Amino acid sequence: MTSTAPTLSICIVSWNTRDYLDECLSGIRETSDEVSREVIVVDNASEDGSADMVRDEYPEATLIANDDNCGYAAGNNQAIEVATGEHVLLMNPDIVAHEGALDNLVDLLDRRPEAGAVAPRLILPDGSVQASCRSFPTPDVVLYEALGLSRLFPRSRIFGKYRMTWWDYDDERPVDQPMASALLLRGAALKEVGGMDEDFPIFFNDVDLCKRLWDAGWQIWFMPSASMDHVGGASTSQVPRRMLVESHRSFVRFYRKHYRGSICPIIYVGALALLGIGYRLRLLARGMRRTTDGK
Repeated sequence: MTSTAPTLSICIVSWNTRDYLDECLSGIRETSDEVSREVIVVDNASEDGSADMVRDEYPEATLIANDDNCGYAAGNNQAIEVATGEHVLLMNPDIVAHEGALDNLVDLLDRRPEAGAVAPRLILPDGSVQASCRSFPTPDVVLYEALGLSRLFPRSRIFGKYRMTWWDYDDERPVDQPMASALLLRGAALKEVGGMDEDFPIFFNDVDLCKRLWDAGWQIWFMPSASMDHVGGASTSQVPRRMLVESHRSFVRFYRKHYRGSICPIIYVGALALLGIGYRLRLLARGMRRTTDGK
Protein backbone atom coordinates (compact mmCIF):
# COMPACT_ATOMS: atom_id res chain seq x y z
CA MET A 1 0.00 0.00 0.00
CA THR A 2 1.41 3.40 -0.98
CA SER A 3 0.98 6.34 1.40
CA THR A 4 -0.71 9.51 0.18
CA ALA A 5 1.52 12.56 -0.03
CA PRO A 6 0.50 15.43 2.29
CA THR A 7 -0.96 18.64 0.97
CA LEU A 8 1.50 20.72 2.95
CA SER A 9 5.22 20.44 3.71
CA ILE A 10 6.13 22.81 6.54
CA CYS A 11 9.84 23.72 6.35
CA ILE A 12 11.53 25.29 9.38
CA VAL A 13 15.18 26.39 9.53
CA SER A 14 16.46 26.90 13.07
CA TRP A 15 19.63 28.25 14.68
CA ASN A 16 19.80 28.43 18.48
CA THR A 17 16.06 29.02 18.91
CA ARG A 18 15.17 25.94 20.95
CA ASP A 19 12.31 27.42 23.03
CA TYR A 20 10.72 29.20 20.08
CA LEU A 21 11.05 26.09 17.94
CA ASP A 22 9.40 23.99 20.64
CA GLU A 23 6.42 26.36 20.75
CA CYS A 24 6.23 26.47 16.95
CA LEU A 25 6.19 22.69 16.60
CA SER A 26 3.73 22.29 19.45
CA GLY A 27 1.38 24.72 17.72
CA ILE A 28 1.58 22.80 14.47
CA ARG A 29 0.90 19.53 16.26
CA GLU A 30 -2.06 20.87 18.24
CA THR A 31 -3.87 22.82 15.54
CA SER A 32 -7.14 21.29 14.39
CA ASP A 33 -6.69 22.45 10.80
CA GLU A 34 -7.75 19.71 8.40
CA VAL A 35 -5.01 20.10 5.78
CA SER A 36 -2.67 17.11 5.77
CA ARG A 37 0.91 18.07 6.56
CA GLU A 38 4.45 16.99 7.20
CA VAL A 39 7.07 18.94 9.15
CA ILE A 40 10.73 19.23 8.16
CA VAL A 41 13.18 20.90 10.54
CA VAL A 42 16.68 21.90 9.42
CA ASP A 43 18.92 22.69 12.39
CA ASN A 44 21.94 24.79 11.46
CA ALA A 45 24.42 23.49 14.05
CA SER A 46 22.60 24.96 17.06
CA GLU A 47 24.40 24.82 20.39
CA ASP A 48 21.26 25.00 22.56
CA GLY A 49 20.00 21.44 22.17
CA SER A 50 17.46 22.25 19.45
CA ALA A 51 18.17 19.11 17.42
CA ASP A 52 17.93 16.81 20.44
CA MET A 53 14.66 18.45 21.44
CA VAL A 54 13.17 17.77 18.01
CA ARG A 55 14.36 14.13 18.11
CA ASP A 56 12.97 13.53 21.59
CA GLU A 57 9.76 15.56 21.58
CA TYR A 58 8.66 15.60 17.92
CA PRO A 59 9.49 12.23 16.35
CA GLU A 60 6.87 12.86 13.65
CA ALA A 61 9.07 15.63 12.23
CA THR A 62 11.83 14.98 9.72
CA LEU A 63 15.05 16.38 11.18
CA ILE A 64 18.10 17.45 9.18
CA ALA A 65 20.86 18.28 11.66
CA ASN A 66 23.71 20.13 9.95
CA ASP A 67 27.24 20.01 11.34
CA ASP A 68 27.78 23.62 10.24
CA ASN A 69 25.57 26.66 9.86
CA CYS A 70 24.90 26.64 6.13
CA GLY A 71 22.65 29.72 6.22
CA TYR A 72 18.94 30.32 5.90
CA ALA A 73 18.68 29.95 2.12
CA ALA A 74 20.63 26.69 1.95
CA GLY A 75 18.73 25.32 4.93
CA ASN A 76 15.40 25.97 3.25
CA ASN A 77 16.66 24.35 0.07
CA GLN A 78 17.62 21.27 2.06
CA ALA A 79 14.08 21.06 3.42
CA ILE A 80 12.49 21.71 0.02
CA GLU A 81 14.61 18.94 -1.49
CA VAL A 82 13.08 16.28 0.77
CA ALA A 83 9.56 17.77 0.92
CA THR A 84 6.83 15.50 -0.45
CA GLY A 85 3.85 17.85 -0.08
CA GLU A 86 1.85 19.44 -2.87
CA HIS A 87 2.73 22.87 -1.47
CA VAL A 88 5.60 24.16 0.69
CA LEU A 89 5.18 26.44 3.71
CA LEU A 90 8.36 28.24 4.74
CA MET A 91 8.04 29.03 8.45
CA ASN A 92 10.47 30.59 10.91
CA PRO A 93 10.84 28.92 14.31
CA ASP A 94 9.49 32.00 16.13
CA ILE A 95 6.10 31.64 14.41
CA VAL A 96 2.97 30.11 15.97
CA ALA A 97 0.04 29.50 13.61
CA HIS A 98 -3.47 30.44 14.74
CA GLU A 99 -6.32 27.99 14.31
CA GLY A 100 -7.48 27.89 10.70
CA ALA A 101 -4.41 29.64 9.28
CA LEU A 102 -3.04 26.60 7.45
CA ASP A 103 -6.44 25.69 5.99
CA ASN A 104 -7.07 29.29 4.89
CA LEU A 105 -3.71 29.65 3.13
CA VAL A 106 -4.22 26.42 1.18
CA ASP A 107 -7.77 27.50 0.36
CA LEU A 108 -6.48 30.69 -1.27
CA LEU A 109 -4.21 28.71 -3.56
CA ASP A 110 -7.21 26.53 -4.46
CA ARG A 111 -9.35 29.60 -5.20
CA ARG A 112 -6.71 31.57 -7.09
CA PRO A 113 -4.83 29.46 -9.64
CA GLU A 114 -2.81 32.54 -10.59
CA ALA A 115 -1.30 32.70 -7.08
CA GLY A 116 2.17 31.20 -6.79
CA ALA A 117 2.43 32.09 -3.10
CA VAL A 118 0.41 33.52 -0.22
CA ALA A 119 1.43 35.02 3.13
CA PRO A 120 -0.55 35.34 6.38
CA ARG A 121 -1.06 38.32 8.66
CA LEU A 122 1.72 38.34 11.29
CA ILE A 123 0.94 39.45 14.85
CA LEU A 124 3.74 40.83 17.04
CA PRO A 125 4.06 40.11 20.78
CA ASP A 126 2.38 43.43 21.65
CA GLY A 127 -0.68 42.47 19.61
CA SER A 128 0.00 44.82 16.70
CA VAL A 129 0.02 43.74 13.06
CA GLN A 130 3.54 43.46 11.68
CA ALA A 131 4.31 45.45 8.55
CA SER A 132 5.40 42.32 6.72
CA CYS A 133 4.89 43.28 3.06
CA ARG A 134 6.90 45.61 0.85
CA SER A 135 7.19 46.58 -2.78
CA PHE A 136 10.34 45.75 -4.70
CA PRO A 137 13.24 48.18 -4.04
CA THR A 138 13.21 49.94 -7.40
CA PRO A 139 15.42 53.06 -7.89
CA ASP A 140 12.61 55.47 -7.00
CA VAL A 141 12.10 53.60 -3.72
CA VAL A 142 15.82 53.88 -2.89
CA LEU A 143 15.61 57.65 -3.50
CA TYR A 144 12.53 58.12 -1.30
CA GLU A 145 14.14 56.13 1.52
CA ALA A 146 17.47 57.98 1.24
CA LEU A 147 15.81 61.41 1.34
CA GLY A 148 13.57 60.45 4.25
CA LEU A 149 10.42 61.12 2.23
CA SER A 150 8.94 57.78 3.25
CA ARG A 151 9.10 58.85 6.91
CA LEU A 152 7.84 62.37 6.28
CA PHE A 153 4.86 61.17 4.21
CA PRO A 154 4.12 57.62 5.40
CA ARG A 155 0.51 57.65 4.16
CA SER A 156 1.56 58.58 0.65
CA ARG A 157 1.21 55.77 -1.88
CA ILE A 158 4.21 57.25 -3.71
CA PHE A 159 6.68 58.04 -0.92
CA GLY A 160 5.46 55.20 1.32
CA LYS A 161 5.64 52.75 -1.56
CA TYR A 162 8.48 50.54 -0.31
CA ARG A 163 7.23 49.78 3.20
CA MET A 164 3.57 50.13 2.13
CA THR A 165 2.98 52.39 5.14
CA TRP A 166 -0.27 53.64 3.58
CA TRP A 167 -1.88 50.21 3.91
CA ASP A 168 -3.68 48.78 6.96
CA TYR A 169 -3.31 45.02 6.18
CA ASP A 170 -7.05 44.46 6.29
CA ASP A 171 -7.73 43.40 2.71
CA GLU A 172 -6.81 40.32 0.71
CA ARG A 173 -4.66 41.52 -2.16
CA PRO A 174 -1.60 40.87 -4.32
CA VAL A 175 1.70 42.18 -2.89
CA ASP A 176 5.22 42.30 -4.29
CA GLN A 177 7.19 40.66 -1.51
CA PRO A 178 5.90 39.47 1.86
CA MET A 179 8.43 38.30 4.43
CA ALA A 180 9.25 34.61 4.22
CA SER A 181 8.83 34.31 7.99
CA ALA A 182 5.69 32.49 6.91
CA LEU A 183 5.14 32.02 3.18
CA LEU A 184 3.15 29.29 1.46
CA LEU A 185 4.49 28.41 -1.98
CA ARG A 186 2.52 26.56 -4.62
CA GLY A 187 4.48 23.44 -5.48
CA ALA A 188 4.17 23.97 -9.24
CA ALA A 189 5.38 27.57 -8.98
CA LEU A 190 8.32 26.61 -6.77
CA LYS A 191 9.30 23.86 -9.19
CA GLU A 192 9.21 26.34 -12.07
CA VAL A 193 11.39 29.07 -10.52
CA GLY A 194 13.54 26.92 -8.24
CA GLY A 195 14.34 27.28 -4.55
CA MET A 196 16.22 30.04 -2.78
CA ASP A 197 19.32 31.56 -4.35
CA GLU A 198 22.12 30.64 -1.95
CA ASP A 199 24.08 33.71 -3.00
CA PHE A 200 21.68 35.38 -0.53
CA PRO A 201 22.51 33.30 2.58
CA ILE A 202 20.51 35.30 5.16
CA PHE A 203 18.78 38.34 3.67
CA PHE A 204 16.99 39.10 0.39
CA ASN A 205 16.64 35.43 -0.50
CA ASP A 206 12.88 35.87 -0.01
CA VAL A 207 12.85 39.12 -2.01
CA ASP A 208 14.73 37.39 -4.81
CA LEU A 209 12.35 34.41 -4.73
CA CYS A 210 9.31 36.69 -4.90
CA LYS A 211 10.84 38.66 -7.77
CA ARG A 212 11.43 35.45 -9.72
CA LEU A 213 7.85 34.33 -9.09
CA TRP A 214 6.41 37.60 -10.38
CA ASP A 215 8.80 37.60 -13.36
CA ALA A 216 7.58 34.08 -14.22
CA GLY A 217 3.96 35.29 -14.30
CA TRP A 218 2.83 34.15 -10.83
CA GLN A 219 1.07 36.41 -8.37
CA ILE A 220 1.80 36.63 -4.63
CA TRP A 221 -1.07 37.31 -2.23
CA PHE A 222 -1.53 38.54 1.32
CA MET A 223 -4.34 36.94 3.35
CA PRO A 224 -5.51 38.73 6.52
CA SER A 225 -7.89 35.90 7.50
CA ALA A 226 -4.86 33.66 8.08
CA SER A 227 -2.98 34.87 11.18
CA MET A 228 0.21 33.77 12.91
CA ASP A 229 2.09 35.09 15.94
CA HIS A 230 5.65 36.24 15.21
CA VAL A 231 8.35 37.20 17.68
CA GLY A 232 10.72 38.48 14.99
CA GLY A 233 14.51 38.33 14.78
CA ALA A 234 14.89 35.28 17.01
CA SER A 235 18.06 34.21 15.19
CA THR A 236 19.39 37.38 13.55
CA SER A 237 19.18 39.46 16.75
CA GLN A 238 21.89 37.25 18.26
CA VAL A 239 24.54 38.85 16.00
CA PRO A 240 23.15 42.32 15.12
CA ARG A 241 26.21 44.02 13.63
CA ARG A 242 27.05 41.06 11.43
CA MET A 243 23.45 40.99 10.25
CA LEU A 244 23.56 44.70 9.36
CA VAL A 245 26.65 44.12 7.21
CA GLU A 246 25.13 41.06 5.56
CA SER A 247 21.84 42.89 4.93
CA HIS A 248 23.66 45.62 2.99
CA ARG A 249 25.72 43.15 1.00
CA SER A 250 22.60 41.22 0.07
CA PHE A 251 20.73 44.39 -0.94
CA VAL A 252 23.56 45.33 -3.31
CA ARG A 253 23.72 41.76 -4.62
CA PHE A 254 19.98 41.82 -5.29
CA TYR A 255 20.32 45.12 -7.13
CA ARG A 256 23.10 43.82 -9.33
CA LYS A 257 21.20 40.64 -10.13
CA HIS A 258 17.87 42.20 -11.05
CA TYR A 259 18.53 45.78 -12.17
CA ARG A 260 21.97 45.92 -13.77
CA GLY A 261 21.45 46.23 -17.50
CA SER A 262 17.69 46.70 -17.18
CA ILE A 263 17.66 50.37 -16.12
CA CYS A 264 19.55 53.49 -17.14
CA PRO A 265 23.22 53.10 -16.10
CA ILE A 266 23.26 56.52 -14.42
CA ILE A 267 20.17 55.65 -12.37
CA TYR A 268 21.64 52.24 -11.52
CA VAL A 269 24.96 53.70 -10.30
CA GLY A 270 23.14 56.47 -8.41
CA ALA A 271 20.94 53.94 -6.61
CA LEU A 272 23.99 51.90 -5.57
CA ALA A 273 25.65 55.06 -4.26
CA LEU A 274 22.57 55.93 -2.20
CA LEU A 275 22.51 52.40 -0.80
CA GLY A 276 26.15 52.81 0.27
CA ILE A 277 25.46 56.14 1.97
CA GLY A 278 22.47 54.69 3.81
CA TYR A 279 24.53 51.74 4.99
CA ARG A 280 27.30 53.94 6.39
CA LEU A 281 24.76 56.12 8.18
CA ARG A 282 23.20 53.04 9.81
CA LEU A 283 26.63 51.84 10.93
CA LEU A 284 27.36 55.29 12.35
CA ALA A 285 24.02 55.40 14.17
CA ARG A 286 24.64 51.96 15.63
CA GLY A 287 28.08 53.00 16.83
CA MET A 288 26.63 56.11 18.49
CA ARG A 289 23.96 54.01 20.24
CA ARG A 290 26.60 51.61 21.55
CA THR A 291 28.64 54.56 22.87
CA THR A 292 25.58 56.07 24.56
CA ASP A 293 24.60 52.74 26.10
CA GLY A 294 28.15 52.11 27.27
CA LYS A 295 28.44 48.90 25.21
